[in-house]
Amino acid sequence: MLTLDQVARLSGVSRTTVSRVINNSPHVRPATRDKVWRVIQETGFQPNLVARSLAAGRTRMIGLLIPRPVTNLFNDPYFSVVIQAVASACNAHDYSVTLWLAEPTFERHMARRLLNQTLVDGVIVSSAQLDDPVLHALIDSKRPCVVIGRHAASDCLSYIDVDNRGGAFAAVRHLIDLGRQRIALISGPRNTAPGLDRHEGYREALAQAGLPYDSALAEESDFTYEGGCQAMRRLLNQHPDAVFAGGDILAVAALHVIHGAGLKVPEQVAVVGFDDLGLAVSARPPLTTIRQPVHQSGSLAVETLIDLIDHPEHKPRHLVLPTELIVRTSCGARCAQVSDVNCRSTGLETA
Repeated sequence: MLTLDQVARLSGVSRTTVSRVINNSPHVRPATRDKVWRVIQETGFQPNLVARSLAAGRTRMIGLLIPRPVTNLFNDPYFSVVIQAVASACNAHDYSVTLWLAEPTFERHMARRLLNQTLVDGVIVSSAQLDDPVLHALIDSKRPCVVIGRHAASDCLSYIDVDNRGGAFAAVRHLIDLGRQRIALISGPRNTAPGLDRHEGYREALAQAGLPYDSALAEESDFTYEGGCQAMRRLLNQHPDAVFAGGDILAVAALHVIHGAGLKVPEQVAVVGFDDLGLAVSARPPLTTIRQPVHQSGSLAVETLIDLIDHPEHKPRHLVLPTELIVRTSCGARCAQVSDVNCRSTGLETA
């Protein structure tokens, strides 16, 4: 394999000049530049792209960190959409992406070690807990970072989020408008931004309608099918006439338990989810749900991170994307409403 020194000898120039030509430096005469490129093309020389990147202070590599158990990652379609969106956006901007899973303590420690090295130009974190130590390690590392999902340390971190509170409010308000009175909640973990914000949106919708908040009707779960089944089994003892689940996978679990108990959906218990991924359409009955722009969140996270890499002096930015209520038959709405979008929340952008 040809080396940089050999290309320099064949071109009759210095090694430094060849390096400048490869890196598109303006400080090379046109005739010299043409001569070097002619040798490169004739010999098929391939520059060491990694060495070039490191010499320029860039690796053109972005880390995607998902601090979740591996089983959750591959069983929840949300994460496959996030990974696909981030990878596609990186490819479009000539970046590569490396996936870090931080399930056990060892891997979290490993993530901290990686942050202190020059393996990536920046990091995207998805679905972290509000108190996750990895995020504090990112802040300390001073490495460009974007979080998918709101975080408590928002003054120090950029984030892309969706209007979780507004979406949950729209879902519960829709059930109330359909005449449901005992509306149960299966929320995600309340130490995560989606779990906390969707719980708050549920409470706000009840309060606005003059309905009391009953803690016995509000179950907290992880974002897994098994967790959703366990929560729904407990809720059956409270005889709800509707359920708002803070994730489609939780809503599908609720449907399974309701059917197993011999109850009809939506006649006896209406169900609304949150996500509008493939699960919602294939559910039986098709699931009324809150559509969140998962793919757009991943793409914007990449674009925001690259901008922070290019302009490290910029302040953290916060973008909240709108959500939509998608009405299908699981909520008991009239057939004329089934295929329509009935409510769209308002996204916010702050500096």
